[in-house]
Amino acid sequence: MIQSHMAREVAEVPAAARRFLTLTAPATARAAEALRKADPALVVTVARGSSDHAATYLKYAVELLAGIPVASVGPSIASIYRRPLKLGRAACIGISQSGQSPDIVEMIRAAGTGGALTLAITNHGESPMATSAAHCLALEAGPEHSVAATKTFVASVLAGLALLAEWQEDEALRQAVAALPEVFEAALALDWTPLSDRLSRAQSLYVLGRGPAFAIANEAALKFKETCGLHAESFSAAEVLHGPSAIVQARFPVLALGVGDAALPKLIETAERLVAQGADVFLTGADVAGAVRLPSLAGLHPLCAPLVLSVTFYAFIEALARRRGFDPDIPPHLRKVTETV
Repeated sequence: MIQSHMAREVAEVPAAARRFLTLTAPATARAAEALRKADPALVVTVARGSSDHAATYLKYAVELLAGIPVASVGPSIASIYRRPLKLGRAACIGISQSGQSPDIVEMIRAAGTGGALTLAITNHGESPMATSAAHCLALEAGPEHSVAATKTFVASVLAGLALLAEWQEDEALRQAVAALPEVFEAALALDWTPLSDRLSRAQSLYVLGRGPAFAIANEAALKFKETCGLHAESFSAAEVLHGPSAIVQARFPVLALGVGDAALPKLIETAERLVAQGADVFLTGADVAGAVRLPSLAGLHPLCAPLVLSVTFYAFIEALARRRGFDPDIPPHLRKVTETV
């Protein structure tokens, strides 16, 4: 069987992580120093698609470690509505695999004009977004041919975590980030076949998470749609109880992404409730009666553990796409670089 681009790129995640940590360390240190000097009271993010899920991950990480609120800004505020934003004492982080989408670029420029310290996270260090920002963290992930982003998503979150660790001078996170290439290799070896067996002919499912794992739930739901033709919705494990759980009944599949952090007990409670409603619940990070526990790596830094889950998930979803008869490299109606205004 010919290996897909997606499979090769997922396998490249550990090497891409090593390249980023080695080659971009000086730029990360400079950007972190600029953040300490600016001492922002607010961080805003600008991104779309998988990159916006990376931004959501960074939102939780910054709020949890630095205690600074993080908000997503719609790129159309600058590109279509042409409204200036007052961003004095703010930092603006743009995340884009290509760095080319005109609306993202325009928002980065507008944020700088509005007084923000601007930072770009992109796989293309010479792209318009990169050159429009005051600082750029080039991902060094190498070419990504599959339309579905995998190694660039992981590298984008890794870049955000590395920046946060240096900015906050947090030694525990620094060490955890430095160990991630080896941890990613271990994550690739984990087997989620029980979930594949359940979803091989499914039509829909929910993906749940809390905190940074909610960002991975968002990314997983997108990948189910674009690579497998499977309708998936992502929710906070709290938010799903505010209405969406009403349609969960016998054999409704649910993937709950649990990690060893303060939110795990609440995610377990949600999983137990959905099992009681008859759902087929698949869970990481804990045992729940009536649910299937999927393997995951234990003992990780809580800000890194959800990202490690994404690596296992990517290997799983590529295989599931082929099992369902899809080409994971070429999702219908999509292109690798999407340029919006």
